[in-house]
Amino acid sequence: MDFTFISGQLFTGLSVGSILLLAALGLALSFGLMRVINMAHGEFLMVGGYLTYLAAQWAGPTLGDGYLWVAFPLAFLGAALLGAVMEFTVIRRLYGRPLDTLLATFGISLILQQAARQLFGSTGVPVTAPAWLGGALQLGDVTLPFVRLFVIALALIVLGGMWWLLNRSRFGMHVRAVNQNREMAAALGVNTRSLDLLVFALGAGVAGVAGVGLALIAPVNPTVGAAYIVNAFLVVVVGGVGSVLGGAFAAVLLGFVTALAEGFTSVSLAQAILLVLVVAFLQWKPRGLIPTKSRALEEA
Repeated sequence: MDFTFISGQLFTGLSVGSILLLAALGLALSFGLMRVINMAHGEFLMVGGYLTYLAAQWAGPTLGDGYLWVAFPLAFLGAALLGAVMEFTVIRRLYGRPLDTLLATFGISLILQQAARQLFGSTGVPVTAPAWLGGALQLGDVTLPFVRLFVIALALIVLGGMWWLLNRSRFGMHVRAVNQNREMAAALGVNTRSLDLLVFALGAGVAGVAGVGLALIAPVNPTVGAAYIVNAFLVVVVGGVGSVLGGAFAAVLLGFVTALAEGFTSVSLAQAILLVLVVAFLQWKPRGLIPTKSRALEEA
């Protein structure tokens, strides 16, 4: 067995897992807090990728490689705004009806994909990574591209920020209170509707940031979000619904399994192997790696 090949696949899996983590953080929050099955969450990632492309086109000629620092706030705010509009106009009317939210958001997903085709075409649009991300770190025979190291570092920074926000801030205290017992939190003065809107927008914005990282390593196309949504849901389920830390472990684990399986088999067979392993794992731990305590989840 080639150690260099295995090491390269594991590193690729870690970078893929980083994108999955960023995509799954918003799902973990929205599903754990609001019981919303959002099939359009992958399109927030797509929006972030396209906004990165636009930032490179608009700011690149004047800022050069500095366009990346325009892309991050643009992608976060653009995806968060889209998420807020979606929650206010559609999702809010479907709380307590998870199957209806699945169907409605699936329709929104198709609409957003078609809108992207109309605006940018059906083929992928490339984003040129900054020159300082063009090299690679050489560890013996293993090559670690700087751009993938940057994506991994980005995921760690966002994960740390989310952990602080949810565990050390007043906003996070309200989120945890509503997740534990929505009725009691509302009785104590928490505006649960406003909190739902903010959490949904925050999850969408984080997915938009994931789109920035994805745009740096692969072309952005209208279906790029759909390619990640299934695995993002798997991360949420395996990690434990509503658990940020569990999602982090699950994203890395699924990234490793996918990369190794693809290295020894094919992409389609690797996905089948991953699904079988997830089903087997859930038979052992049906509530995930790090389950969260929630009155809503226990009663569901």
